[in-house]
Amino acid sequence: MAPTAVSRETPTRAAGTVAAAGTGAVLEEQPDAAAAAGSRGAVDAPAAGEHATVDATAAGVRAVNALLAGPERPATLTITDPRGAHALACGLDADVEVTIEGHVGYYCAGMNQRATVTVRGSAGVGVAENMMSGTVRVEGDASQSAGATAHGGLLVIEGNAGARCGISMKGVDIVVGGDIGHMSAFMGQAGRLVVLGDAGEALGDSLYEARIYVRGRVASLGADCVRKELRPEHLAELAELLAAAGFDADPAEFTRYGSARELYHFHVDNANAY
Repeated sequence: MAPTAVSRETPTRAAGTVAAAGTGAVLEEQPDAAAAAGSRGAVDAPAAGEHATVDATAAGVRAVNALLAGPERPATLTITDPRGAHALACGLDADVEVTIEGHVGYYCAGMNQRATVTVRGSAGVGVAENMMSGTVRVEGDASQSAGATAHGGLLVIEGNAGARCGISMKGVDIVVGGDIGHMSAFMGQAGRLVVLGDAGEALGDSLYEARIYVRGRVASLGADCVRKELRPEHLAELAELLAAAGFDADPAEFTRYGSARELYHFHVDNANAY
């Protein structure tokens, strides 16, 4: 039977569950040493610093996000049964750790600040869109526009990323363990994009000052994106990014790409490139 919608009233709770005050979400209390010995009891809300688990399908996205934004937010939260829900864990602005057990839909962890969000599955369009800080990790693949317009933080995609990965990136660091699709880093203004696999067509089209590192093959470069020398300082920053993302790869195997700086201002000689 499909889970029923969450009531606005405080639900009746079985032992071992937690009701998030003001949200109606039913959480599972995590066993401590006493609970492991068979002593379980109901509590009104997860105490600060504790871990809690919420079923996204039973509680609903609004209740889950309200819990994460509220004063009784747990230090760590596991979200189960997401079933591709959109906009999970969006707008976080606290040092909280969120683990989502399954696939998510559009805009997961969008506008993230400070939080650490891990998706144990794949993500739909716009994961970590407009992220400001913190860390977002996708253990599967990501659809198009991953990290779009993001200003800071670290986005790690362990699998492949679709088209327009890092579009209009403004300072974020993105590390992709597999391949990326076409038009990635389009109009990238700042930040670093690291790709351990191959890159699709028109990489870095209309690039500003974002830096791109690709280990595999590049189908084609976009307008004003050129191959550049990989100097010692680039090897050092690449090694740091790979370590932060948890990838074991040799920085010397990568090729650096950046802006030729020919499209910053209109010039009639470059008209055919616009």
